[in-house]
Amino acid sequence: MAQNKPEIKFKYIFNYGYNPVYVNGAHGGVSPRGELIMNFYLERMALPESITHEITQNGTIGGEVESEPEDLKNSLVRYIENGVVLNYQGARDLLLWLGEMVKQMEALEQAKALLAANKDAVN
Repeated sequence: MAQNKPEIKFKYIFNYGYNPVYVNGAHGGVSPRGELIMNFYLERMALPESITHEITQNGTIGGEVESEPEDLKNSLVRYIENGVVLNYQGARDLLLWLGEMVKQMEALEQAKALLAANKDAVN
């Protein structure tokens, strides 16, 4: 007679406002309490508060003469909407999980490259 292994089922409860967001970076570090703090951001070009254009002699909008802030063209924005705080064990578990996910992503990328190479070879 086979013995059943102990099991546990996790049920996931989502907040009504659950809405995944795209991030392309994180900033943070280890807190004085020894916890990992990660603040996720979306990095993008800065948007102007205002732009002033000249008006041409025929009444159309001409070239840009001023923008606020003045350093707009040399600015990037890192918009932070969320972050996480993890203890040591949580950080280690996340590291292992991310490693496994990256392996799966690499396998997909390799499969895509192989399909593309085979398609090119046929054509």
